[in-house]
Amino acid sequence: MRKKHPALIKLGKKIRELRREKGFSQESFAYEVGLDRTYMGSVERGERNIAALNLIRIAKTLKVEVGSLFPAAKSLNLD
Repeated sequence: MRKKHPALIKLGKKIRELRREKGFSQESFAYEVGLDRTYMGSVERGERNIAALNLIRIAKTLKVEVGSLFPAAKSLNLD
């Protein structure tokens, strides 16, 4: 199994947090976004380096700006 990057884990947690705040189950959210539930699960666990277009789809479904999906840059370590 590949090591999860800490920045992707934080991104996934933020997406999960916003999804839950909006009242979506993971399955209903994946359906609304147009992505597979297992893919969304792997995003929320930080296992995927998600494509920009999918981030846009997620933000539109959550009715938030794309930037709000990301944790503060100062909290991210890219090493």
